[in-house]
Amino acid sequence: MSAKFDAIIFDCDGVLVDSEILGLDASTAYLQEHGFDWTAADLVKLFTGFRDDVFAEKLNAAYYEIHQKNPGEAFFSGLIETRRARRHLLQTVPGAEKAISQIGIKKAIASSSRTEFLEGKLKRTGLYDLFAPHIYSADKVKHGKPAPDIFDFAAEKIKTPPAMCLVIEDSENGVKAARAAGMDVWGFVGGGHCFPGHDARLVAAGATRIIDDFTALTLALSSP
Repeated sequence: MSAKFDAIIFDCDGVLVDSEILGLDASTAYLQEHGFDWTAADLVKLFTGFRDDVFAEKLNAAYYEIHQKNPGEAFFSGLIETRRARRHLLQTVPGAEKAISQIGIKKAIASSSRTEFLEGKLKRTGLYDLFAPHIYSADKVKHGKPAPDIFDFAAEKIKTPPAMCLVIEDSENGVKAARAAGMDVWGFVGGGHCFPGHDARLVAAGATRIIDDFTALTLALSSP
């Protein structure tokens, strides 16, 4: 492994587990039924990487713009249930388990998912034991991504200076959060939700390298 980094911190959704694509079309249809004209690609661009509270706040604001009134409580919960209806189909991103098993430096997860959902996804896909106990949810910190809090927290827990941490992220918000924490970050586009132009947005947000899949990640980490 490259001697440049002492630790590697992964986002979870869309990097380790291919969850961002699950229910995306159904979510798009749900929102269109409620007056939105967004496409699936729009949803990925606008909301990937946000913690639930930030997601809800921004979505409710968009609803108000369209309807000139606030949505009922059932609106956001209905969207979340629509997304989670296919959670039984969740799989790892191809190559994740093998690549992670081969990484010889410290490893952690820093995710916007709530702790209960994050741990559930990792246990269902067999990835939990590869990271435990270094699995950290943004519900443990004051501010979610794009604030740096969750990456600051993870670096402290794994006792590694931010400058020696590499972050693997699939969202603009996650990239911005990692950069704000003083970490190098590589943009990952191996998830099913990465539509054309996703890589360019990650670079614009501050990613120093684009990684297409876990084979490419293993090679990149092995290079001098």
